[in-house]
Amino acid sequence: MLCHGELLRTFEISVGELLDHSEKSHPIIFQPGQDEVISACTSLFMTLEQRLSDGNNTAALCHPTTLASRDTSALTLKVDAGHCVLARYRRTQNSSDLDQSIKHFERALDLCPMDHPCRPATLFNLANVRFISCQAEGRHLDLDIPISLFQDALDLRPIGHPDRPVTQLHLAIALLSRFAKRGFQTDVDAAEELLNEVLNVSHANSHIHRAALLAIETSALHPAASIDAHDLGQELPAASMLPLSPNQLAHIAARCLRTDDPRALDAVISPHYDALGYYNAMHPCRGQLLNNLSMILSIRFQRRGNAEDLDQAIALEREALALRPVGHTDRSSSLNNLANQLSTRFDHRGNAEDLDQAITLHREALALRPVGNAEDLDQAIALHREALALCPVGHTDRSSSLNNLANRLSTRFDHRGNAEDLNESRENLCCALTLLTQHDPLRLKVHGSFSTVHLSFHRSGLDGTGDPGEDTDSLNAAMHHFKAAANFVPGGLLPRLRASLRWVRHADQHRHSTELEAYGTSMQLMDAYMSATASVSSRHSAMKNFPSTLAVNAASCALRSGDVCRAVELLEQGRTIIWTQMTRLRTPLDSLQTHNDHAAALMKRFRDLSSLLDRPPASHADGTQSVDVEAEDTRYRRFVEDWNRVVEDIRKIEGFSRFLLPPVFADLQESARGGPIIVLVASKSSCNAIIITHTQPPTSIQLPTDFKKLATLVLELQDAIGKDASPKGNQTALTKALRKLWNEVVFPVVENLGGFASAPRGSRIWWCPTSLFNFLPLHAAGEYRANGKSLSQQYISSYTPSLTALMRARRSHDRSPSVPFAAIGQNLPAGASFTLDCVEPELELVRSLLPPPPTISFTKITSVDATKSRALRALQDNTWLHFACHGTQSYEEPFMSAFLMRDQPLSLLDITKVDISRHEFAFLSACETAVGDFATPDEVIHLAAGLQFAGVKSVVGTLWKVNDSTVQRLVEAFYKKLCGDGKMDSGRAARALHQAVLSLVHDKENPIPLDQRIVFIHIGA
Repeated sequence: MLCHGELLRTFEISVGELLDHSEKSHPIIFQPGQDEVISACTSLFMTLEQRLSDGNNTAALCHPTTLASRDTSALTLKVDAGHCVLARYRRTQNSSDLDQSIKHFERALDLCPMDHPCRPATLFNLANVRFISCQAEGRHLDLDIPISLFQDALDLRPIGHPDRPVTQLHLAIALLSRFAKRGFQTDVDAAEELLNEVLNVSHANSHIHRAALLAIETSALHPAASIDAHDLGQELPAASMLPLSPNQLAHIAARCLRTDDPRALDAVISPHYDALGYYNAMHPCRGQLLNNLSMILSIRFQRRGNAEDLDQAIALEREALALRPVGHTDRSSSLNNLANQLSTRFDHRGNAEDLDQAITLHREALALRPVGNAEDLDQAIALHREALALCPVGHTDRSSSLNNLANRLSTRFDHRGNAEDLNESRENLCCALTLLTQHDPLRLKVHGSFSTVHLSFHRSGLDGTGDPGEDTDSLNAAMHHFKAAANFVPGGLLPRLRASLRWVRHADQHRHSTELEAYGTSMQLMDAYMSATASVSSRHSAMKNFPSTLAVNAASCALRSGDVCRAVELLEQGRTIIWTQMTRLRTPLDSLQTHNDHAAALMKRFRDLSSLLDRPPASHADGTQSVDVEAEDTRYRRFVEDWNRVVEDIRKIEGFSRFLLPPVFADLQESARGGPIIVLVASKSSCNAIIITHTQPPTSIQLPTDFKKLATLVLELQDAIGKDASPKGNQTALTKALRKLWNEVVFPVVENLGGFASAPRGSRIWWCPTSLFNFLPLHAAGEYRANGKSLSQQYISSYTPSLTALMRARRSHDRSPSVPFAAIGQNLPAGASFTLDCVEPELELVRSLLPPPPTISFTKITSVDATKSRALRALQDNTWLHFACHGTQSYEEPFMSAFLMRDQPLSLLDITKVDISRHEFAFLSACETAVGDFATPDEVIHLAAGLQFAGVKSVVGTLWKVNDSTVQRLVEAFYKKLCGDGKMDSGRAARALHQAVLSLVHDKENPIPLDQRIVFIHIGA
């Protein structure tokens, strides 16, 4: 507001209260005053900045800026006069007051030349009163004038200007008003873009955010021909305080479900929450609202798979059921809805309690139905026919009704084999598909139903040769509809992903020609679906709902077709999805700066959005309002959409066409620059090794084992670790398992490596294991007999979780003249029952073995100081690290795997939040730092891999528990081999570890148990 304006509210607040809210926005909400339907000033947000003076810690409040122009007095008079008569118009509706207000604001604008700081405000004032005048007098042809003025004001308020959102909101409303009368699609497109930007930058509880939401909802609710421009302009402010009626909300929801806009559901959910805040428990509409919102959240869960939506839907349906006691006409419906939702949650999480409750609720719902109304299949079909009769041609629900009837007929065919049912089912689906628009989300379901019917034709032989399983036309048609469903964008990511997985399953079962395409589509959709999930832990939970062997099965499919390069590409695309998405948001783009200003602007936009998406989502206390959580989720999804658009724009720049796309084999082959990489593929159909060299085509070897044998070998190795583990123990079970590993996996690879010039004896090789191979100590395989062969005799083994991770680890960085090295130890973490006596001596041992300053800048953090925050700072500030502490691998939540510090754990999730992209080396002298989880083995989620994905070039970790005596001896031998000559090079770590282990093996006076000799592994470059 320029100058004084109208006094709307006054408030008092102490300086102490202000300081409590410093550094964050503090909402001040005004309730309606006397004779007001709503407050003219709904809310405001302020931020207080604390400024510390030299003398004391008092806060200084900034003084408001004053105008310093000779025209200040005249400008103030004109603007205040304009506001005064405009306020009088609002009370009296006297049109002459509007005219006077326009004249005052026009004269104020004349006093503000182009470079005047107040010109944007005077333009906005004049635009606002002109718009009101157009509405009041019905002169819609004159809307061009206020729109032009609003646009001029917006042009003078760049991104970041505090008044830009309110200007965008008013301009959008004016454009929607013009669209309502003239129907220009460009107006509604521009308005939508403006409103979305307002939603992205405004607080969820603010008046402007709610007004923008309502503007979107109102324009969606009414087509152009029926919008009342006057109502549109007048109702928007009121709607931020007064909710829509349940019937209005239901109407909006119905329209949203028929659109392909993924944001439509988000836009309708928020006003439902607003309405719940208005209609209390005693209001008769509350039950209907709760039920409707629960159903919408269930639908969004089906489309996106966010488990929080399903939990919230169940909570809302429980509340709705409580408002529908025995005797209520809608109780049976609520019972069924809640039972179905609990059953769905059981399918996703396997909690037996949900299933028990669902069965109980279904029984109660059945008991409420009149005797004789039990729905067997014939009755169900009869009812569906009756429902169809109530939806004549032209009815919006006819397609849905046809699809439902077709599904029941198809089910009856499966039970009775009546060809008439299957033929009628297909006819109904043809009609349903014909009636649907090209962008109706229901098309995905119809395609899914079609695929089921065609598979029934294929199995029965009713539509072809007459021989079951010989009708290729029906099989091809089924695959066509699976593909159409998976590629139907308006259907939503989760339904498309599920359709693609059905495609994969049936294409694999029938060895159909589209099998490889189905796998590729599934992995693209999996990646897109996971990227729309806000938190890392949520992504991992979501991964458990899908086949963990998708990538390896895809690779096996490619190998069966003889395409080894494609197999490697599919593995890289379908594995380590969570890590890949995290690293995308930290992609360096410095080379874009050299193109042009547009490229530089895209680079900045990409970095800004990536930074926003890379932040961990806010954790919400139990009392947090649902509308706040919903607003944050909606904002995150919009950021994802904006990020995707920026990525597409970057790909249009020369040289960036494959920016962030899955790498092709020619790029992946670069990872073998330092030596051969062996990718091990374990699927139900076959087990293979793929040898990748830097210059030659990849070689595939079928291994003399299978998935079942591998699973048995993994269990045998796990049982053998620690058994008979005294220094003189033979550890017979372990040597037997390692011998089997040599014969069935490693020896066939070594035999083939001998034919490559790039793999001479004593050189380095890298293992990239998948699936069950992740849990095998490949580096330790051997015959374990007198004069027997072993891998360690011939090659130096390293591991890498993916080829991309290894390429990233090989990037060169500028090195500081003095290497910053931190040794972090903790001998008695929070909750520990005993002290690790070797920790403090180990820290001192490391210090003594490192080169002296200035080669090394050494920091030692002992147990007394090793808190989580102190360790995290050291992790950020030092590019070389040595951890000596307890380590834990969380199998349920692997991102909670952690180094245990004095006060609380330093988790893998904590580590992923810091930038360690220029780090060189980490030695993890802790237990189980390189162990993944069996639920998602190809995500490779453990501490050692996490450090490498985050940017550490070279990491030494452990596969299982390690003894204190082993650690002391191996650490000493390792650092002597690594930097005994005074040089610090992380590329020497693998060879140093290899030589250190061999020195311990050859120490006959102080033998070490076999399981301790092979516990340490090297990961990275």
